Amino acid sequence: MESETIIRKTALKEQYAKFTGRKILFIFFLLVLVLLLTGFSATLGSAPITIGEVYSAILHRFFSNHFETSWLANVVVWELRLPRILLGIIAGTGLAVAGTVMQAILRNPLASPFTLGIASAAAFGASLAMILGVGFVGGEYIIITNAFVFAMLASFLIYGLARYKGTTPETMILAGIAIMYLFSASTSLLKYFAEVETLQEVVFWMFGSLGRASWTNITIISLVLIACVPYLLWKSWDLNAMGAGDEAAKSLGVKVEQVRIVGMLLASLITASIICFTGIIGFIGLVCPHMTRMVIGGDHRFLLPASCVLGAVVLLGADTVARTIIAPVIIPVGIMTSFLGVPLFLYLLMRRKGEYW
Repeated sequence: MESETIIRKTALKEQYAKFTGRKILFIFFLLVLVLLLTGFSATLGSAPITIGEVYSAILHRFFSNHFETSWLANVVVWELRLPRILLGIIAGTGLAVAGTVMQAILRNPLASPFTLGIASAAAFGASLAMILGVGFVGGEYIIITNAFVFAMLASFLIYGLARYKGTTPETMILAGIAIMYLFSASTSLLKYFAEVETLQEVVFWMFGSLGRASWTNITIISLVLIACVPYLLWKSWDLNAMGAGDEAAKSLGVKVEQVRIVGMLLASLITASIICFTGIIGFIGLVCPHMTRMVIGGDHRFLLPASCVLGAVVLLGADTVARTIIAPVIIPVGIMTSFLGVPLFLYLLMRRKGEYW
């Protein structure tokens, strides 16, 4: 009897190690895919360069004694194409991790920065700046600042309403839906009275685009991710426990309300720092966590980093398609993510039928 127990434990350990290895292999595969997509995406454009020239130009910046590059390849890669590519990678990473965290702390498969009203609030802030010229700062940063401030304002409103009625997942979701409709209606009202040229500018901003990429906004978003993501990874076990319910998590010593509030605020901060530069890019935070969960399960120690990398792959891939499908016209990437996200999300919905929730 004892020998059977030992054999069973050994088999379980081997099975667990095999499953863990599959998770790590999946993350490694996604990282390789990001590198390949980066090289291919950097070759697209009016100036023809090869994938080899792209990688040589990148490596020359760090190992100039070992890699040679031409002036044309260096300028095209570092000044024109790489900022857009890197913005797609970090934006996809941030939106995916924000969606994963929100789904975990609210225990709802439909939770994301966009279904909870944060994107609607950012759109209202940007519309306010473009249509009325009203903002917290002046000059060229008025749209960015407005979008960021109103996105964070939405998260604090959700927290305030939930705090008033109790910070339960249901309360936060209902508060987010109410705020989404509030800011959507406010944005529609502004658009109704806007002039044609201004209205066109607002609509284009709401499409979502990586065309506004620069090394400055890449640095800002990267610093926000560096500040927020390690804490969320550190709380992976807490997120796992919260998946079993608040009472079960509390019995294991998890400070449920604290994790939920801090997680919501950090996810909102990540989202706000991204969409204030890119505009509205949907479905990354909604679909990528589901896709990852199907492959490697719901352990947030692996789900969070895998969702990050998959978000980078999906957004960079969508932007690559947007740049090539009717070239030289570039379709806003927010439109492409919606086209890719809707059928994929419906497929996930029909395939899984919600049993892992």
